[in-house]
Amino acid sequence: MKATAKDLRFHSKDLIDSVNRGEEVVITFRGKPCAKLVPYQEQKNKAGENELFGIWKDNDAIGNADDYVRNLRKGRI
Repeated sequence: MKATAKDLRFHSKDLIDSVNRGEEVVITFRGKPCAKLVPYQEQKNKAGENELFGIWKDNDAIGNADDYVRNLRKGRI
């Protein structure tokens, strides 16, 4: 569905209702798309507090990334 910036200003509840039904709404300004309203979804793949990721994931020498980084910074502060 497409809507103008003026529609967003005056009919925001109707547009939010459309999004709640699962539709995506593209907001246009002067005929060009500039924003998209999509249904909100919770992220399911949140990393744990001390879970290693990225470059730390494959490094066996590091047990806890927080402690490792804290030890690296000891002399600087």
